[in-house]
Amino acid sequence: MSFGGASYLYLAAAIVSEVIGTSALKASNEFTRPVPTMIMLAAFLSAFYFLTLTLRTIPVGVAYAIWSGVGIVMISIIAARCAGHSGHGADRGGRAGDQPVLKIDGALKKSVILGRSAAQSPESPAGRNARASSA
Repeated sequence: MSFGGASYLYLAAAIVSEVIGTSALKASNEFTRPVPTMIMLAAFLSAFYFLTLTLRTIPVGVAYAIWSGVGIVMISIIAARCAGHSGHGADRGGRAGDQPVLKIDGALKKSVILGRSAAQSPESPAGRNARASSA
């Protein structure tokens, strides 16, 4: 299964845009600060635009798993460096660091489930290839 290199560049742009939007969302102070609010809106719009370009060739399960995993890591690093957040669940009553791990685990499980169901679909390239090879 090969995907075009441009698709991964689009996915990278989508992830970076989403991380910028998430950071600006925090800075918008519940939409009361106009500049961070406008940055957030522009960033989220561009993130979803680039995601639509990505989905031309990369299956949604794969794209979502990469988006979720890389996005969680990036926003956790930014929060730790810039905002002084620990990123650990211990300050909210959980075990240290369990939320990012659980989110990445959930994203990977969704990717496997979505990827498997897409591969079994007769409309998918994998399904068409399976039919063609058995004929």
